[in-house]
Amino acid sequence: MNRLAVLIVEDEAEVREALVRDLEPLAGSLQVETADDVVDARAALADIVAGGGRLALVLADHRLPGATGVDFLVELNADPATAATRKVLVTGQADHADTIRAVNEARLDRYIAKPWDPHELISISVAAVTDYIISEGIDPLPYVRDLDGQRLLDYYARRASDR
Repeated sequence: MNRLAVLIVEDEAEVREALVRDLEPLAGSLQVETADDVVDARAALADIVAGGGRLALVLADHRLPGATGVDFLVELNADPATAATRKVLVTGQADHADTIRAVNEARLDRYIAKPWDPHELISISVAAVTDYIISEGIDPLPYVRDLDGQRLLDYYARRASDR
């Protein structure tokens, strides 16, 4: 099985650790990686791909050293290999223009304001990765336990009946 990954791009260590902690219920099925800036995020993405994984979801802060989180999300959307990756902006500092750019140029899936509600973060992440699995035609069975199991099983049943 090619492992699906979630990449957290956040420069503040405490916030990054909180995001990882809040996503721990998904760690059974998903590889959770972190980066503290866009350069580090590119390296993490290269490691994911080199290990046979696929980037299903990015949770990115906007204000980062160097390039912004929105810049990285736009970059992912422009690359056919990562265009389907689900993109969530987790920030308290994106202005109106940045948010519009993320929606229009990065195909932003969601915006989560800091501080976030851990249950909302999990819910959004589960829905996003479930959407990714379905849109990419990935075998859903390895993910049923940790993601939207009913939706994945319904998808699998429809896919099996189409054969």
